[in-house]
Amino acid sequence: MWTLQDAKNRFSAVVEAALAGSPQAVTRRGKPAVVVLSAEEYHRLLEGAVKTRESFADHLLAFPGGEVPRAMAAPRDVTF
Repeated sequence: MWTLQDAKNRFSAVVEAALAGSPQAVTRRGKPAVVVLSAEEYHRLLEGAVKTRESFADHLLAFPGGEVPRAMAAPRDVTF
């Protein structure tokens, strides 16, 4: 894991390690911030995610359960 300052100072080494197949984690202020990985690995992950993603409509239709009961509240009287 690299600190942001170290990653900036040795960016070539970060890129080389990512290209060699080892994603490089970078922290900022002691907390995980980003991961540097090769473009090939990124596209592989993206392609896999797109293949398994369903449409938003399919996601909504897969909602478990049947009808949702509605409240039987009467509207209040309003005078103008």
